[in-house]
Amino acid sequence: MDIQHHYIEKGQGEPLILLHGNGEDSGYFEGQIDEFARYFHVYALDTRGHGKTPRGNAPFTIRQFADDLHSFMSGHKIETAHLLGFSDGGNIAMVFALKYPECVRRLILNGANLDARGVKRATQIPIEIGYRIARLFARVSKKALSNAEMLGLMVNDPNVPPEALADIKAKTLVIAGTNDMIKEEHTRLIAGLIPDSRLVLIEGDHFVANKCPEPFNRAVLEFLRS
Repeated sequence: MDIQHHYIEKGQGEPLILLHGNGEDSGYFEGQIDEFARYFHVYALDTRGHGKTPRGNAPFTIRQFADDLHSFMSGHKIETAHLLGFSDGGNIAMVFALKYPECVRRLILNGANLDARGVKRATQIPIEIGYRIARLFARVSKKALSNAEMLGLMVNDPNVPPEALADIKAKTLVIAGTNDMIKEEHTRLIAGLIPDSRLVLIEGDHFVANKCPEPFNRAVLEFLRS
């Protein structure tokens, strides 16, 4: 692999890997790491091109990030793990669970979406405008290129066909805020299409894990320890 992930590691027990959202880093889970480390061996990763993990030369896509995760697990001799992904991290976890089902114990998708149509238009339209503008200047500006790649993740990815969710083997928790930027009907669609899944809605917006850690952690631990 062309990169080495920066990550936070804490705790003992079954591996639990935390995957942050677009433009963020492992610090997003500051309200989860210590609590989850009481019961699990927690790894909170910085995704390729995020935080302290280098961009590298491979494609900047959700599917590449899923392959990066597989390389990380292989390199750390983690055969199977629980995955908790937020936003784009949830999309990485979803794609990973479809491609590497044998590596996933339990799956937690927080604020994930199948494609751009799952995002409320008031949120998605500015993202698409910013993406087009960044692409115009990407050839002459490294910053514009970086912005185009980051915004492109929310415009062009993950494009998972709804029918593919039937192939997810892991027991799954789908969790979102009651005022999430992901449409509630889209979140319910994901939960309804994944076999053996449960849905939890927590009062709050897209960032419920960070802003409302107590109810979020309680729902996750109840699911993982049941």
